[in-house]
Amino acid sequence: MLIYLLVAVVVAAVVFLTASLVFGRGEELAALPPDATPTWLPEGSITGDDVRTIRFSQVLRGYRMSEVDWALQRAADELDALRARVAELEAQR
Repeated sequence: MLIYLLVAVVVAAVVFLTASLVFGRGEELAALPPDATPTWLPEGSITGDDVRTIRFSQVLRGYRMSEVDWALQRAADELDALRARVAELEAQR
């Protein structure tokens, strides 16, 4: 029984390593250098498509917090500006 279990573990490890080598990590693009970031937003106004296409660098336990905080701050500022403009236009009516 022990030999059967040992053979099964070795076969599973070989299959896993082969699949890892053949299919890679599942990324569509090559990995970025360690300090590079794919996070980008335009200088001016932010559109819904800008927010939908934003990507963050992945680190050991999720996404890089500084990039997420920056993107959320930019989106929040844009939302505040738009709401202020709507309030201003409604007040003029």
